[in-house]
Amino acid sequence: MFAAIRIDVLDPATLAVFVALTVLSVIAVAVAVFKTIQFSRLGVGSGGSADRVLDAWLAGRSEEALQLVADRRSVLARILQAVFSGLRARPGQLDFAEELGRQTALIELDAMSRRMRLLEIVVQAAPMLGLLGTVIGMIDAFSVLAMSDGAVDPAQLAGGIWVALTTTALGLAVALVAFFLASWFESRIDRERAMIEAAISVAIHGRVDTSATPV
Repeated sequence: MFAAIRIDVLDPATLAVFVALTVLSVIAVAVAVFKTIQFSRLGVGSGGSADRVLDAWLAGRSEEALQLVADRRSVLARILQAVFSGLRARPGQLDFAEELGRQTALIELDAMSRRMRLLEIVVQAAPMLGLLGTVIGMIDAFSVLAMSDGAVDPAQLAGGIWVALTTTALGLAVALVAFFLASWFESRIDRERAMIEAAISVAIHGRVDTSATPV
């Protein structure tokens, strides 16, 4: 659809809107690639062995637990290593270990949230740019109609309106893609945040006994 648009017939303002939407789409793709690679390197979602680590720690096998988190390949491993270090350094001060874990968690969550604002900007700006392009195109189309002394070529008028509406379609398409990407990355961050909170709590206070049946 967009390939059929002739750039040479676009007015400068509409062309600028198309260029801006293209830039936003490139930004969205670049951020998606960056976040995918970043999440992989940080080990987001790779905390499958956290239960085994916590089981070893709660069972008194501290050396085994420390060995399991020594590779620091996942977010949870790095946070649990900080908690375990605090518990071993000051056994009687649980607040100290919890604070170390939360400080490490804040650093990890901050790293996971980087560049997310760019996707939010794309989601908000793309539809408005598309609407701006439509308004500009409609103004141009109807200015041709207003300034015509006689009959207006319907093809010329329809072509101008079609190009104008295309900016809205493109803006919505870019915004939708960016929205789904942002939602997916945010869901992974939220899930990791919940796992972090649970892991720190279990490492310091132990697990809740779920086997007991409430009366």
